Amino acid sequence: MTRRIRIAVVAGGRSSEHAISLASARSVIEALDPERYDVVTLLIDESGGWQVVDGAPALLAASEGAAPAQLAKGGGTSLVPGAGGGALVGGNGAGAGEIDVVFPVLHGPFGEDGTIQGLLETLGLPYVGAGVLGSAASMDKAFCKAVLRDAGIAVARSLVLRHGVDDPLDPAVEKRVSETLGWPVFVKPANLGSSVGISKVHGPDELADALELAYRHDEKVLVEEFVAGREIECGVLGNERPVASAVGEIRPHAEWYDYGAKYDEGGSDIIVPADLPVAVAERVRTIALDSFRALELSGMARVDCFLTPAGEVLVNEVNTIPGFTSTSVYARLFAAAGVSYPEVLDRLVQSGLDRHARRARYLY
Repeated sequence: MTRRIRIAVVAGGRSSEHAISLASARSVIEALDPERYDVVTLLIDESGGWQVVDGAPALLAASEGAAPAQLAKGGGTSLVPGAGGGALVGGNGAGAGEIDVVFPVLHGPFGEDGTIQGLLETLGLPYVGAGVLGSAASMDKAFCKAVLRDAGIAVARSLVLRHGVDDPLDPAVEKRVSETLGWPVFVKPANLGSSVGISKVHGPDELADALELAYRHDEKVLVEEFVAGREIECGVLGNERPVASAVGEIRPHAEWYDYGAKYDEGGSDIIVPADLPVAVAERVRTIALDSFRALELSGMARVDCFLTPAGEVLVNEVNTIPGFTSTSVYARLFAAAGVSYPEVLDRLVQSGLDRHARRARYLY
């Protein structure tokens, strides 16, 4: 009998997307084939403490505000590599045990930005998803746009403002935005997801409040031109030879695709596949793959684009750990391409193992 792969699913995290991560991770755990995988669940609480907990039920309890049952009592809040190199153990020796591969199902800072990826690299553990460089480059919206522009991929025009340098009440800031981008604009924390801290600014009188909100989440803020167009998304899966999913369209019921439109029941319509000419859909798929390669990603990504009335495709964001329930956009995009949710998970686990094995051949 083939030994089951022991996989550590990491959920929660310190970012404002903690609750979304819990939902994604529950879905992943429930869909992993128990005949193939032995799943260990690692919960990172909102203060940064790590616990080994009892699978999806514990994550559900955590999402409802209850204390999840720990499997490693007294293990402390830290996990360190064990003597075997592939183990994660708590302070008293109890913990996760030998791990074959880690699946970080974390959204936003301290999970999707290269930080946990760097930890896992240091521990020598295989993991699912993009590496340190790709994760960090994709998480920072301004840096991501710079990389894509350099690769010849079209993005919306934008400005970068910094807390402590660009005062929200400074008339020069307003003038710079007005003369460079015009109105309306979007104001976004550079390193955050799920539309947290984002505002649509219709005119100069709304700019200061939007900047104050964004600065509460990040010291670096992106001010981006408004693009009138359709919200188009495409998933990517794989390593050296990635494949693109079907193309979908998001139709928010709100003025724009804000947090409520993303997560409230009935907040938006998700059309998969999108009603697009074949040539346009293929162009979106090609741009998604080009973006994946330009950012040196692996495992997975969801590439979010705008399709303008003139037919131009602009990349808006690249998400290296997209929402991951079975009904999330990423899963639906691949289901429409004939790849089921459990099969997507199987491919991701294998991609993490393959990437680790490939990199292990090199001397550092």
